[in-house]
Amino acid sequence: MTNIYKKLAGQTAIYGMSSIIGRLLNYLLVPLYTRIFAPEVYGVVVELYAYVGFLLIILTYGMETGFFRFSQQKETLHKTYSTIISSLFITSLLFIILVYLFLKPISNAMNYGSNPEYILWLAIIVAIDVLIAIPFAKLRLKEKAVKFASIKIFNICINIGSNLFFLVLCPKIMQSNPDSLILNVYSPAIGVGYVFISNLIANILTLIVLLPEILNVKYQFDLKLLGKILIYSSPLLISGLAGMVNETLDRILLKYLLPDSVNPMHQIGIYGANYKLAILMTLFIQMFRYAAEPFFFSQYKEKDSEKTYAQVTKYFIICGLCIFLVIMLYIDIVKYFIHSSYHSGLKVVPILLIANLFLGIFYNLSIWYKLKDLTRYGALLTVFGAVITVVLNVILIPKIGYMGSAWATLACYSLMTVASYLWGKKHYKVPYDLKNIFVYFIVAGGLFLISKLIKTENQIIVYSINTLLMIAFIVFIVIKENILKRFIKNKNRL
Repeated sequence: MTNIYKKLAGQTAIYGMSSIIGRLLNYLLVPLYTRIFAPEVYGVVVELYAYVGFLLIILTYGMETGFFRFSQQKETLHKTYSTIISSLFITSLLFIILVYLFLKPISNAMNYGSNPEYILWLAIIVAIDVLIAIPFAKLRLKEKAVKFASIKIFNICINIGSNLFFLVLCPKIMQSNPDSLILNVYSPAIGVGYVFISNLIANILTLIVLLPEILNVKYQFDLKLLGKILIYSSPLLISGLAGMVNETLDRILLKYLLPDSVNPMHQIGIYGANYKLAILMTLFIQMFRYAAEPFFFSQYKEKDSEKTYAQVTKYFIICGLCIFLVIMLYIDIVKYFIHSSYHSGLKVVPILLIANLFLGIFYNLSIWYKLKDLTRYGALLTVFGAVITVVLNVILIPKIGYMGSAWATLACYSLMTVASYLWGKKHYKVPYDLKNIFVYFIVAGGLFLISKLIKTENQIIVYSINTLLMIAFIVFIVIKENILKRFIKNKNRL
């Protein structure tokens, strides 16, 4: 059993390299953006990438999980891979053609009539993302985590480099030398559009790198197999769309539900920037999912798999609570990740951190319907969450602005988690350690509240006390879980 955990931890660590190292580098663009763009301009980036999230779900239509499900046998791997990637290529190409043909009405409807090129660039970005999703999934299935991580980091580095080139280097060169040849590739009028151009460049180069994975296969398009995959994956499409409603719809609704007097795009920019301060929790959940989904499928038929799932979930929650405390106990340092003009939104950070932790727990619990081929229940759960998200945002945004979006997010994910647990007990019983999990939440919350009671301007005292609180939580976990005792026992076995 220990070896199983080590394997999952190892895979998570490697995937984490691409997520933590790579995405942390990518997230360094946020302080860049918040220092270059005013909140209302950065709000354009926040809003449009919210739409991208929906498009990715629609155009992949659950095929990634379908690929894992129908590729467990070696004899079906190549047929499944070629069938899925052919289907995605056709639908993505049709998507680009439709966007190009109806670009003007689409951009006008989104209030971007003066910049329709943003919509076209994003459409191409999405299409490429969809096309490379299955080659990346294949790398995960074959446990080629290092190659997966390397290509992901390559994509991110190209994106960062392009952003720095267009947003930092070119303006400086142009300022010092107005007649520079750099004007052949740079125009200050494009402005925030270079955010999308940089993403597009990174995606095109990543597609080129992945071409061997895409082309080096004997293509077999099996219409019957595609039908089976679609039946399995269609509930995941609904689930994915509902999930995206929960994750990003608030940034879209803010534009339409906030009064013009408060400058909605300004508020979207502030909310989106502060959402990024939950980066460690988001990245932890993402890297865990990369490793956990294929791991959970592979462990399904192993002895005591239910206990394995329960233990993994508990340790996931412990790590998530540690991340929550690290960010909130040192928020006076973390806040400088974004420009001071965005600090008015810091009050949403603890709410969004806990909300995202519940989302991670929900992902852990959701394994029951994936393993039992009951994906329709997953769709129902996320639709349930989407209804909560929409209703609460519509009610709360006009009253308390983006704080309403934050509370709606927490309510959505926590209720989805509870519903999944109660429903899952009827179909696949996993002995989750609810008592200790509840205790860990209470202790973490109590330590956070204690830190808020500290009333002193002396930052040395504040950080010293908060560090002691962080250490106290870690020591409590070590004692409660008998971690030290088990470590010594395993060491003695060696």
